[in-house]
Amino acid sequence: MRPIDLAREHGLSAQAIRNYDDAGALPPTERSTSGHRRYTPLHAQALRSFLALRTGHGHGQAVEIMRAVNEGDNESAYRLIDVAHVALRAERGTRTEVATALAGLSATAPAPLRGRPLTVGELARRLCLHPATLRTWETAGILRPDRDRVTGYRHYGPDGVRDAEIARQLRRGGYRLRQVAQFLESLRAAGGAEALGVFLESWQQRLTVRSRNLLAGAAQLDRYLTMRDEIAREDVSAAAAHRPPRP
Repeated sequence: MRPIDLAREHGLSAQAIRNYDDAGALPPTERSTSGHRRYTPLHAQALRSFLALRTGHGHGQAVEIMRAVNEGDNESAYRLIDVAHVALRAERGTRTEVATALAGLSATAPAPLRGRPLTVGELARRLCLHPATLRTWETAGILRPDRDRVTGYRHYGPDGVRDAEIARQLRRGGYRLRQVAQFLESLRAAGGAEALGVFLESWQQRLTVRSRNLLAGAAQLDRYLTMRDEIAREDVSAAAAHRPPRP
């Protein structure tokens, strides 16, 4: 087969196939006497594997996986695949922690702050906490107070007070400082609790899609490895059949 023959199945250009070949995503390629590349069904399956892996792992990682396999280093390929699954598991855990924290918040929100921002002492009294606790939360990335331009003193506007109240509630629920900071970061990025709910649903959908993509890539790679092993066994059998008998 020619590069264009492999390319048609996936709507790619012949040049893209040559690029993947040069990058090591395809197994070694024979050339005709005129120098043209000649591909086989094994190359076609390698291309399917690479494209499927790329969807779940990204281009660079997919190239590394296929290059390792084509160099006979399956162990390195498996390690690269394992890394992707570990990262996905960690991200899934993060999403679960944030969702749990959101569900654990009180249904009755505290009265929003009105008027001027609060000082550390005023906010501490509002929450029945020690001012040192608020400073610890700031160090942990939970709170981000503004600073007075003249005095440098901390002051907390409506968003800062909201974050502190949420942090107090989560801490009472047993959440660690890292988890509280993580939740509030997600809340700020989403733009509020209601928006965070939508964000979490979208996040879950992305995780599901990536899980399926990783599975699809693994399935195509397994077909490629199986095909390659079968060809290797056939080559060994053919070589044995043509080996002259021992005297």
